[in-house]
Formats: sequence, structure tokens, C-alpha cells
Amino acid sequence: MPRPPGTAPDSQSHLARSEIVGHVRALSNNIRLLVMALILPLWPSKRIKCICHVQQILQKRLSSSKRWQARQLNDHFTREAAVQGLKSRAAFKLLQIDEKYRLFRKGQTVVDLGYAPGSWSQVAMTRTQPNGRVLGVDIIPSQPPKGVSTIQGNFLDPEVQAYVRDFVRDPRRGRLRYIDNREGIVESIVDANSSGDLHLTDDISNERTVDVVLSDMSAPWTQTAGFWKRSLSNPYNRMMNTSGMAFRDHAGSMDLCRAALEFSYEVLKNGGHFVCKFYQGAEDKDLEKQLKLLFHKVHRIKPESSRSESKEAFFIGLDRKPRATKEEVFASP
Repeated sequence: MPRPPGTAPDSQSHLARSEIVGHVRALSNNIRLLVMALILPLWPSKRIKCICHVQQILQKRLSSSKRWQARQLNDHFTREAAVQGLKSRAAFKLLQIDEKYRLFRKGQTVVDLGYAPGSWSQVAMTRTQPNGRVLGVDIIPSQPPKGVSTIQGNFLDPEVQAYVRDFVRDPRRGRLRYIDNREGIVESIVDANSSGDLHLTDDISNERTVDVVLSDMSAPWTQTAGFWKRSLSNPYNRMMNTSGMAFRDHAGSMDLCRAALEFSYEVLKNGGHFVCKFYQGAEDKDLEKQLKLLFHKVHRIKPESSRSESKEAFFIGLDRKPRATKEEVFASP
């Protein structure tokens, strides 16, 4: 029976409404808006104003989603990635970089930081075979490409970095293995094809065993919607992780690039290469100066497959210098 105008709601009705609001707050933003539209009749005086607000937000999000979908459908590199069985269009960025700067060779060890969904690892694995190995590291769970070893964890955690160093320290770990039928012994391809490159050198004695470090890291955002999109088996659906705030994206990318560079200093062989994605801004010139202290050649590139409206670009550090000290590379500008 409807309550007469001007009378206070009874305590049971007020409690029920509080419980509803509590459940609504626990839902994702999109679902919350829909549920609010359904329960708004509980507050007749605000119904029209709130419904209009909900409709405006939903319409804005829907139009943004449609624009993104249309861009994906019309994008040449997105279609080509699907045809070639690549994890994402980002593979073409690394392919174009490698075509220009010749990063990869057979038998190399490659570490791919921020590897999910795995397109860069796919490229690296293909370009370093036979005998190569690729280790991907990402905080996001993702099915690795065939032949790629992966570690799920926050790369900024010192324990995760220590685990990665332990992994790459053993030259046999992460490589394909075969069975010698004549003796029934399992050997790695490295054992069967050992050469002077695997003997103890200055690099190995200093635990520098990596040929190429790739960093495509971006700060991940907490997932609040889109769980129905198979976001664990296909993490690319939840990796649109720029904030839309240019300064924030730039500053975050600088922190991640410097973390990747410090790691590279510890593990990268003399003559090794480094690639990192960043969002352009005021601090990238300081990072470029640091790179020039560690590498003989440094290039800034925006590949053809990178979207024209995006602020992303890539630093390429080629041929690590053997005598660069940590103090001079990472001294405060």
C-alpha cells in the first residue's frame, strides 16, 4: 500500500533501501548504473533528474565503445594480426623496430617485461630460433605463446627481479630440450650445440646473460567491468590502461622505463640491446641522456603501426657499452 505524502518511511523500509544501496555499491560501474535506473522509483522526487544523468553516462560510454570497436574493425594491423595468428597488433611495432635495427639473432636470450598478451614474445621467439629462449614477465595472468617461459608477478618487486635473474643465470633453463635415443639422456639444445659463446666470460662472471631486454610495460588499472570478455584467457581485453591524463601516463611510463633500465644494467651483456615503450613528455629527454651513457647508439622511434593520435613512442638502445658504471648512468640529473 503506498505511503501517504509527508509521512516518514518506516524503519523496515529504510533498512531494506540501505541494504540495496550497499549491494549496488559493490557492483561494477556499468552494472551499478543499470541497477540504479531500476531502483530509482524508491526516490520519486529525484527520479527524473537521476534517470537523465544515467542516460547521459550510458550514452557516452556506449558511443565511446562503438568508436573503439569501429576503429578496431577498420584497422589494418588489427586485421593482419588476426590473420597471422598474432596475439595483438602490437607485434607489428616490434617487427618494424627489428626490421630497422636488427635486434634479434639465433640463440639469443630475451627478457620481455610486460609481455601480456604475448605478441612481443611471439616475435622474439620466432626471431631467435633455433636455440633461443624468451622469458616474459607480467603482473597480469596470461597464456604464454608457444615456447615462451613466463613469470607472473609485479616486476617492481625486488623478489620478482631476483627470480628473473636466477632464471636467466642458467643458460640451459627455458630452452627446448630433446631426448638422445642412443643413450636415453635428456639434453638441451645448448648442450648439443655448445660453443665458445657459452664459455665463462666477463659477462657471465658478472651474471650478465641476457642479449635483449624488451619493456612494453604500462601501469595496469584495477578491472571493474568486462569480466564476461574472457579477460583472463584474453587479457588484451583489459589492457587499455592509459588514464587519459597525459602527465600521469608520461610520469608512470618514465618510472617503468627507469626500472627496466636498472634491471638491464644488471643482466644485459656487453653489446646487448634495450627497447622500452614510453609516453612522451617533459622527462623523456633525461631518460634519453641516461640511455646514451649505457649504449653506443640510442634512437627514438614511433613505428608506423603505432596509432597517430597516441603519445606512445619507443627508445632503442643498441650495443651496450662495456665500461659504463652504474654511478654515472643513474646519477641524478
